[in-house]
Amino acid sequence: MFLEAALSRWCSKTRGQAACPPEKPDAMETNVINGDPAQVEATEPDPVVAAPEHVKALLVEDNPGDARLIQIMLSEASGDLFEIQTVDRLGAGLREVARVGIGIVLLDLSLPDSRGLATFAQLHAKAPQIPIIVLSGLNDTTVAVQAVHEGAQDFLIKGQVDGQLLTRAMRYAIERKRMTEQLARYTEELRSKNAQLEADFNMAREIQEIFLPHQYPTFPQWVAPEESALRFSHRYIPAAAVGGDFFDIFAITGTTAGVFICDVMGHGMRAALITAIMRGLLEELMPVAADAGKFLSEMNRSLHAILRRTREPFLATAFYLVADVASGELRFSSAGHPSPFRVQRSAEVVELLRSYDSRHGPALGLFEKPIYPTCRAPLAPNDLVLLFTDGLYELDNALGEEFGQERLLASVRRHLRLPMDDLLDSILEDAQRFAGSDQFDDDVCLVAMVAKRIGQVSQ
Repeated sequence: MFLEAALSRWCSKTRGQAACPPEKPDAMETNVINGDPAQVEATEPDPVVAAPEHVKALLVEDNPGDARLIQIMLSEASGDLFEIQTVDRLGAGLREVARVGIGIVLLDLSLPDSRGLATFAQLHAKAPQIPIIVLSGLNDTTVAVQAVHEGAQDFLIKGQVDGQLLTRAMRYAIERKRMTEQLARYTEELRSKNAQLEADFNMAREIQEIFLPHQYPTFPQWVAPEESALRFSHRYIPAAAVGGDFFDIFAITGTTAGVFICDVMGHGMRAALITAIMRGLLEELMPVAADAGKFLSEMNRSLHAILRRTREPFLATAFYLVADVASGELRFSSAGHPSPFRVQRSAEVVELLRSYDSRHGPALGLFEKPIYPTCRAPLAPNDLVLLFTDGLYELDNALGEEFGQERLLASVRRHLRLPMDDLLDSILEDAQRFAGSDQFDDDVCLVAMVAKRIGQVSQ
């Protein structure tokens, strides 16, 4: 059948020769995978497809007549584009594809030493980089789809192809294989770049963690932490590899501590870079650290000068607290940041610091010369001050309800008698339980300070 059909097509193009039968209309092309005889005239010119000038093709076919006609059809349709090498056994084909130079394989599934899809599987495993077209006498769509699923570039039926269709299928197969390999290279390059980016983020996270306090100052400075007049604890949970929340705790004098917390807009690398800048500015602003309002004013001025030329907008909320155990006073200034809580454990009262003085300034970075007033509140023995960022309460549950500051306040009241570390953990657990997840959508930072003693502390 294949011999007769192919001979008819070939002779139709060499009409006038005595050996050929009378001229018949050109054969129609059909791909068995599509199933329908979606016919394209054989004489229709091929679309432009990039192809090498000369390709070495391996034909694995045990029928000499079929092999000869395939060579004739390809020669008629493609000229000298393909150099055909023929073998009649799978074993010989496996040896040939191991050599350099084979650009495409035409494979019959029924060979003396192998039959069915196992024939393709063995050859494809031996040379996965070479495109393979199955050219079979078996008209079975299930087998055809399975062959393509396993990596064949096409599945053509003997007797339903002519030179034009076969040439086109071979050129398409070569191009598809080239594009697949190119995509694989791009994927590997992308994987490599992602791995490098992940390594960069990991290093950035390690550096950012170094910026955070690992040992808290003591008051006075020579006493052990358990004897300090002020004691501290914190929890820091970035939403990404690196975060935009930042805090620092430092000694201003032997009886005065500075506590700074900020939340840079967004999270990730960009926000982390801003926090790194702010960390550097803290060192420069130590001479004005005792004045909370001036401290934030100078921080804003420096940030505005550094970042005003950036294309992307920038802002950060911040809160700066000065705790003076000698005078029993809190001095603080806010740059659009959520108000910390003052927890009076002896009276079991939790109140917002802004209830003592609600004045505040805008977020850092918005304006060049804003005013940040210094506010005051009392500090009594066993008072706990809790500072936090909005990622702690701006999280939703499955119903779209926000945890919110009211629930946060209720959580603090519920756990106010716990030791400081347990208090922070319990607040986080309440927020996570409400949201039904242990993940936060935004960076989360909590800083707690307990005043153990108030009055003159020996320096």
